[in-house]
Amino acid sequence: MLGVDALEVAYGEIRALRGVALEVGRGEIVALLGNNGAGKTTTLKTISGLLRPTRGTVTLDQEPLVGVPPHEIVSKGIAHVPEGRRIFNRLTVRENLVMGAYLRRDAAVADDLDRVFTLFPRLKERIGQVAGTLSGGEQQMLAIGRALMVGPRLLLLDEPSMGLAPVLVEQIFDTIADINRQGTTILLVEQNAAMALSIAHRGYVLETGTIALTGTAAELSDNAEVRRAYLGE
Repeated sequence: MLGVDALEVAYGEIRALRGVALEVGRGEIVALLGNNGAGKTTTLKTISGLLRPTRGTVTLDQEPLVGVPPHEIVSKGIAHVPEGRRIFNRLTVRENLVMGAYLRRDAAVADDLDRVFTLFPRLKERIGQVAGTLSGGEQQMLAIGRALMVGPRLLLLDEPSMGLAPVLVEQIFDTIADINRQGTTILLVEQNAAMALSIAHRGYVLETGTIALTGTAAELSDNAEVRRAYLGE
């Protein structure tokens, strides 16, 4: 489904990505792990068109995406939940969700809104509330819900557990797994490697802009280097 090959991205003289290659198959959850500054967020931003690589390719179902404007990438079925949520603080919950469907003209928007409220009942309770007054967990639910209103084939999630209490982290990851079971493919960037690998099918480990390891979730969980560096063992 998603193919990334020989991807290089630079910020001025600093090479953030150096030959990154990865694949996400239809129906998978693929985890992208790594320390701060490894290039995880840069990878997602490049896939969604927010950054342009100096070299390499990004394809969705073999269709090239490099150079395609971000809003067109959204229209092709890729939705990006950025690090830090980036919701519209002055808009209500409903208005944020409707903004997620701004490119759509199909009749299924109302059904997708109901789907979001089924996944996140708290959002339905807060439907008229200004988004900036929500709790951190509720804002993360809203950010994911807004992305689902795109009707995505591929969902990019950047640090969905950041700043959340442990009980909310479990709830968010259970919901991510539900979203995948409902048919959405997911590329997941997450510092909480144990949680990420608990729901992922496969994973990649980024180190200083290059892919250092790859394998199934079970293989990475059992890897001594991964256990030491990312699982606290």
